Amino acid sequence: MQPVTKLPKIGTTIFTVMSQLAAKHGAVNLGQGFPDFPVPERLVAALESAMRAGHNQYAMMTGVPALRQAIADKTADCYGWRPDVDSEITVTSGASEAIFDAIHAVVHAGEEVIVLDPCYDCYEPAIDLAGARAVHVSLDPVTFAPDWEKVRAAITPKTRMLMINSPHNPSGAMFSAADMQAVADLLRGTDIYLLSDEVYEHIVFDGVRHESALYYPELRERAFVISSFGKTYHCTGWKVGYCIAPPALSAEFRKVHQYNTFCTFTPAQFAFAEMIVAEPDHYRELGAFYQAKRDRFRAQLEGTKLKPLPVPGGYFQLVDYSDVSDLDDLEFSRWLTTEHGVAGIPLSPFYAQPSAGQRLLRLCFAKSDTTLNQAIDRLSKL
Repeated sequence: MQPVTKLPKIGTTIFTVMSQLAAKHGAVNLGQGFPDFPVPERLVAALESAMRAGHNQYAMMTGVPALRQAIADKTADCYGWRPDVDSEITVTSGASEAIFDAIHAVVHAGEEVIVLDPCYDCYEPAIDLAGARAVHVSLDPVTFAPDWEKVRAAITPKTRMLMINSPHNPSGAMFSAADMQAVADLLRGTDIYLLSDEVYEHIVFDGVRHESALYYPELRERAFVISSFGKTYHCTGWKVGYCIAPPALSAEFRKVHQYNTFCTFTPAQFAFAEMIVAEPDHYRELGAFYQAKRDRFRAQLEGTKLKPLPVPGGYFQLVDYSDVSDLDDLEFSRWLTTEHGVAGIPLSPFYAQPSAGQRLLRLCFAKSDTTLNQAIDRLSKL
């Protein structure tokens, strides 16, 4: 029996496609966004200790109390506001689960969700599965800055949620305080919820402040703010994240969460709780750690025909390949992988309607110096 698909626009994700192609051709994989250097030693030791201590059964649905307390303390340290440990913090199986849960918690069939293109590929499928419609508003094709008047024009009586992402994947662009004020102005007096995807919150550069929605009381009262331990602690495969939201929103969020995954990998929760408390400098200094990688990689790229775009935050570098090829980004990505042994991610899959003539590729610099050196050696031959 052939099922009628609920996701007719969805095939295999571009991240899987490019990683498989990289493996097949022995390419340096700068495509999928995962570090290839070690997880902090304390975190590994704490995980083993938690397992040996017997923390191997179901956790509380909302998350291990010690981790929720650590999250509250870290939030207060970073943003000057402390969420309630019991009613406003929910630990999830990665940020992707949290995004899915938030959408399904408050978005109903026939409603609309505004997303800013280019956007991460898990957004629209979650909206589609809720029976809602994603309304795409494009960011500037060069600076990736939002045009808030275009966003305002996209709002209709059916709009139920606005999704924002800063630092931005794939571009690395960041919202300013003025942008956050514009969001507040847009949503004031409406019944529109905010989903703020902040998984790269600690990977910010050049002394610029990450403008979390948690700084702004007017936004906090209507927001699901989503974070990722995988991004912060170099362990994307552990799939642990969390959502901070007001009590009423968290209650609806948890209704979905408890029948989605119910709870998240228990020993890892104990490990993260210990890591946050014992080594706060890890998240405080993460921006400097990645800025050194960004600066080194950009300096290396200057010796190639690829033109690096500015990277205010996150661990991805966009490069303009116009001086190398006229191929579209999908074909260029395949060519670069198969013929020159370097895998990146094309930008067009992040759009509903890709920008005409755009020649941009996303490269991940969350890699060891050895990996990046090998990639540069190959890119220099273009």
